Amino acid sequence: MILADLDGASVAEFARELGASAVALQLDVTDRAQVDRLPERIPAAFRPIDVLINNAGHDIGGRTRFDQGQADDWSSIIDTNLNGLMRVTRAIVPEMVRRNIGDIVNISSISAIRQVPDMAAYTASKAGVRAFTDILRADLAETGIRVTEILPGLTRTNIILKRHRGDKEAEREYFERFKIALDPDDIARTVLFALNQPPHVQIAQLFILPVNRW
Repeated sequence: MILADLDGASVAEFARELGASAVALQLDVTDRAQVDRLPERIPAAFRPIDVLINNAGHDIGGRTRFDQGQADDWSSIIDTNLNGLMRVTRAIVPEMVRRNIGDIVNISSISAIRQVPDMAAYTASKAGVRAFTDILRADLAETGIRVTEILPGLTRTNIILKRHRGDKEAEREYFERFKIALDPDDIARTVLFALNQPPHVQIAQLFILPVNRW
C-alpha cells in the first residue's frame, strides 16, 4: 500500500504500524508539481498501482452561510476535494489504461445528493466528485477498469474538528447532535466489498448512512 497524505508525520506513523507492506508519502493534492511527480515517487517494488482510493478532503470554514464565509476557504475546499482528486486520478490512470486493469474508488459524500444550507462549497465539491466519477466510468467503459463512488453519511473522522479549526468542543457538540455516526472501518468494509467482486462486476455507487438517518 502507498499511503499519501498532506500530514507526512501522521501517515508515516500509520505506515510503520502496517509494516513492510506500506510506504508513506507526503502529498499535497492541490500542488500540481507534487501530484505530477507522484508516479515516479512510488517505489518500484510497489508498482504498478492496482487500486486508487481518492479520500483527500476537508471542509475548513464550512457550515457557514456562503456570503459570510471566506472566499479562500471555499476555493480551498474545491481545490482539495474536487481538483485534487481529478489531478491524482489523472496521474495514476494512464498506466491502468495501458494495462487494461485497475480499480478507482472515489470517496464522495451524502452531500453530493442531499443538499443542506450553509455547505455551498463542500456540496459543490462532492457533487462535482459524483459527476466526475460517472463520466470517468463512461470514459473507461471499454477498458477493464472499474470505477466506484462511495457516498458516506456522517463519519467519525477529523473533518469536523478541522472544519472548526481545532475547536474540540464544537466537534463534540456536532457529533452529539446526531447521536450516531459511521466509523472509518464501516467505510473501509464497503470499499473492500466493491473491490472483492468478480472482474466483470462493477459496483458503481454505494450510499452508506448511520441507522438513524434517512
